[in-house]
Amino acid sequence: MTIAIVAAMHEELAALLAQMPDEQRVRVAGRDFWVGHLQGQPVVAVLSRIGKVAAALTATVLLERFQAQAIVFTGVAGGLAPGVRVGDVVVATRLLQHDLDASPIFPKYEVPLTGHARFAADTAISDALAAVAAGVLADTVGLLGQQVVEDFGLAAPAVHRGLLVSGDRFVSSAAESSALRNDLPDALAVEMEGAAVAQVCHDFGVPFAAVRTISDRADDEAHGDFTRFVSVVASRYSLALIDGWLATLPPAAEQGEAT
Repeated sequence: MTIAIVAAMHEELAALLAQMPDEQRVRVAGRDFWVGHLQGQPVVAVLSRIGKVAAALTATVLLERFQAQAIVFTGVAGGLAPGVRVGDVVVATRLLQHDLDASPIFPKYEVPLTGHARFAADTAISDALAAVAAGVLADTVGLLGQQVVEDFGLAAPAVHRGLLVSGDRFVSSAAESSALRNDLPDALAVEMEGAAVAQVCHDFGVPFAAVRTISDRADDEAHGDFTRFVSVVASRYSLALIDGWLATLPPAAEQGEAT
């Protein structure tokens, strides 16, 4: 089973690529798809670029060209719900496009002609990622170092599961964040790609999961030390989460025998 690992920013993918011993680059649609193995599993890793269209295009290439049989999106998001703090991890159960509105022809947020506004993440993959995340967050000092933990105030980070919302804008003001919480009170976090990939995977009938590190509170401080956070926190989280999850899967040879 070929598993696709997707991130929107180079820093989010760099640590993972460094652990792939045999990656080979295949360039399609202006993107570098890195085909190889991680934890003995066949994987293809790719930088989707930022935004829903870029993410949807990347997902389609992964499914059509590389025959990916599952897609996992990793990276950062802005926290929305109370208690979702910087350094926490959100594992999506549902994903929705918060800037999609074809009303009154269709209900607000519903993707026209699908009957869906909220697309479900794969339960088995999400359960496994959440379990791995709990273990990773139990020792952030061991993963990141004491100084990084202190610099970003990563005291007792938590794992959250629920609604992740996506839209083609970087939410970086208290007013925008408050408006989203008012319209979607159960939304845990906001980012710019996941719901688009969830829609593509739904149409293809392929499992999808999204795991996001909270880099900010999607408010007036959202552009703080964002680049450094992605480099020294989120990228290491992503590697530990994906690496740990892949290690729980049956060896690739056994999967082949099962099919």
